[in-house]
Amino acid sequence: MARTKANGIEIEYETMGSPNDPAVLLIMGFALQMTRWPEGLKRGIADAGFRVIWFDNRDVGLSTEFTQFTPPSPMDVLTAAMTGQDASKLVPYTLNAMAADSAGLLDAIGVEKSDVIGVSMGGMIGQLMALDHPGKVRKLIPVMTTSGDPMLPPATPEAMMALTAVPASRTPEAIGDIAVHAQHAIGSHPDLRNSAELIRARAIEDFRRSDKPFGMARQYTAILGTPRWHERLGQVTAPTLVLHGADDPLIRPAAGQDIARRIPGAVFKSYPKWGHDLADKMADTLVADIVPFLRA
Repeated sequence: MARTKANGIEIEYETMGSPNDPAVLLIMGFALQMTRWPEGLKRGIADAGFRVIWFDNRDVGLSTEFTQFTPPSPMDVLTAAMTGQDASKLVPYTLNAMAADSAGLLDAIGVEKSDVIGVSMGGMIGQLMALDHPGKVRKLIPVMTTSGDPMLPPATPEAMMALTAVPASRTPEAIGDIAVHAQHAIGSHPDLRNSAELIRARAIEDFRRSDKPFGMARQYTAILGTPRWHERLGQVTAPTLVLHGADDPLIRPAAGQDIARRIPGAVFKSYPKWGHDLADKMADTLVADIVPFLRA
């Protein structure tokens, strides 16, 4: 892995493929490290003739941790947003800042323009990157994510509890247990979902690589405190393909459909049995749709 400075922070990143190939930037979701990208997805895109770039978002993994900021109360941030106040003033940073990280990473490693694939929170960041830094985004693929419209259908209560659950202790065993519970609550149908053993093992590996619970909390308030962007999506000029699981209980398919409705010319595709996870068994299916779109 490599490390560079961008947007005033240090970012841990990795690449696959030739530097001479068109770049594809992968932006990970809430609280997850760069290690969670399925190998089949990265390899499939790289083997199709693209340079794949993935990285740790700020406050997770091995990128800069914002230890100077105490995470604000999520309820305070949410209440401010719902009552028309400027919730962005309550949070250490917004998703716009994380979009600037992504654009800055491309600049730092000499990439003029890139296709952008973002999952969940990473898909929100990707949309804001296309809005705030349009010159850096060639094509946009938001995956299992939302337009930010607060009127969209909410997550199921079970999915929301899984997203915000906190382990009783920060031990490898507790982290593994809570990861399995979360993936059973928000993940794909058992036909697609990774095994409990694999989910547990990867969660423990990531815990040992980097454990930043306060960073995760700051990322969560960044999602809540970012000014909504759904009404800006008509300004996106990058060709856009929206991908979503038909069985996603956390960010409902209607959220992906709303992105496609708002971005001119965008295409929406959903997949049966896919929930809110990066199941290994989905890699080939996604590559089969992503690569032709990127090549078109």
